[in-house]
Amino acid sequence: MSAIPAGYKQTEVGVIPEDWETPQLEALGAGAVPAIKAGPFGSSLTKDTYVPSGFKVYGQEQVIRADYLFGDYFISVSKYRELESCAVRPGDILLSLVGTAGKLLVLPEDAPAGVINPRLIRFTFDKARVCSLFFKNLFDAGQVQGFLARSAQGGTMGVLNASMLRPMKIPLPPLPEQRAIAAALSDVDALLAKLDQLIAKKRDLKQAAMQQLLTGKTRLPGFSGEWEVKRLGDVAEIVMGQSPSSSNYNTKGLGLPLTQGNADIANRKTIRRIFTTEITKRGKCGDILMSVRAPVGEVSRAVFDVCLGRGVCAIRYPNDFMYHYLISQEPSWARLSKGSTFDSVNSADVKALEVRLPKDEAEQTAISTALSDMDAELAALEARRDKTHSLKQGMMQELLTGRIRLA
Repeated sequence: MSAIPAGYKQTEVGVIPEDWETPQLEALGAGAVPAIKAGPFGSSLTKDTYVPSGFKVYGQEQVIRADYLFGDYFISVSKYRELESCAVRPGDILLSLVGTAGKLLVLPEDAPAGVINPRLIRFTFDKARVCSLFFKNLFDAGQVQGFLARSAQGGTMGVLNASMLRPMKIPLPPLPEQRAIAAALSDVDALLAKLDQLIAKKRDLKQAAMQQLLTGKTRLPGFSGEWEVKRLGDVAEIVMGQSPSSSNYNTKGLGLPLTQGNADIANRKTIRRIFTTEITKRGKCGDILMSVRAPVGEVSRAVFDVCLGRGVCAIRYPNDFMYHYLISQEPSWARLSKGSTFDSVNSADVKALEVRLPKDEAEQTAISTALSDMDAELAALEARRDKTHSLKQGMMQELLTGRIRLA
C-alpha cells in the first residue's frame, strides 16, 4: 500500500488535499432551495399544457445539444407558478436522466426563466461553496461518469434518479481553487471549440472543391482538355468480395484481416478486427474499397492487404482521382440498391457505374492531389483536436483529484 503524500488525506472519494472537503450533494443547497431537484411528474407537464410563448420548458434536447436556447416548448404563468419548485436559475446545472444519461449543462446569467421537465435533474448549489463550472467538469470526468453509468437503472436505456445522487460525496476544493480549475479547463474547451469550428469549415471547403473539380465546373490552371464518360468496369479493375467460412475466423492475427463492411472501417480506412486463414478474394494495400451491401456505395481505402468479404469490392485505378470521384458519388447508389431485406448491388451494377473524368491523366492526378492535400490538412486538424482532447482528460485527472494545485 503506497504512502499518502504529505498534505493529503485518504477519504471515501480517494486521496485528496487536506484542505478539500467531501460533502454529500444534498448538503450543498442554497438556503431553502434543495441542492437536487427532480423534474415534475409526467402527468403535470404534458404537451397539452404547452403554449406558443411564455416560460421555457427545459429538457434533454438543450442538455445534449449544449444549447440552452434550443427548443420551443413553453408554459403559461399559471402553470409556471404551479411548477415553480422545478424552476431554473442562472448557475443551475441540468443533468439528463434518460437515454443519454449523465450529460450536463450550466445555465448562464441570460438563460430564459422556465422549469425542467421530468427527464432532467436540477442542481442548485450555494454559490459561496460551489462553482458551477467546476462541478460540471467534475461530473464530466470519467470516474463520475462511470459511477453514473453503473448506477443508471434499466436495460438498453439507462435511467438515473435524484435519490441515488443525494447521498453521493464529491471532492470539493476551496472556492478559489474551484474557479481556477474551471478557468483552466474552460480555456481548453475554448480551444477545442475553435478546432471543431475550423474542422467544420475545412470540411465544407473540401465538399465545395469536390463539387467543382470532380465535375469540371472549375479547372485547375494549365488544363483545358475534354472530359469523357466511361463505365467504371472499362477503366478500373474490380474485384468483388467473397466471404470465407466462419470456421476459419480468428482474433489471433492468423491469415489476413477480413473486411466485410462498415464494422471493419474507421475514418475511411481498414481496421484489424477479425482475421481469416481462408483467403477467398484478396484486397491489396492501396485498393479503393466500396460497400456493396447496406449501406451501398460507401468508399474507403485498404491500408494493408485484406481478405474481401461479400459486403465489399476492391477497385484498382492508376491514380487517386477515382477514390475522390467515388466518394462524391456515394449518394447516387440509392437508386441502384436492390433487395427487400437489405440494399445491395452486384458486379454488373458496379461495372456499369458511369464515371466522368478528364481524358488527360495529368489533370486527374492534379485534381486528386489537390483534394488529397485538403484531406491531409483535415487529418492534421483532427489529430490536433484529438490530442487536445486527450490533454484535457489528463488535466481533469490531475486537477480534479488535487494532484496538481492551481491555488
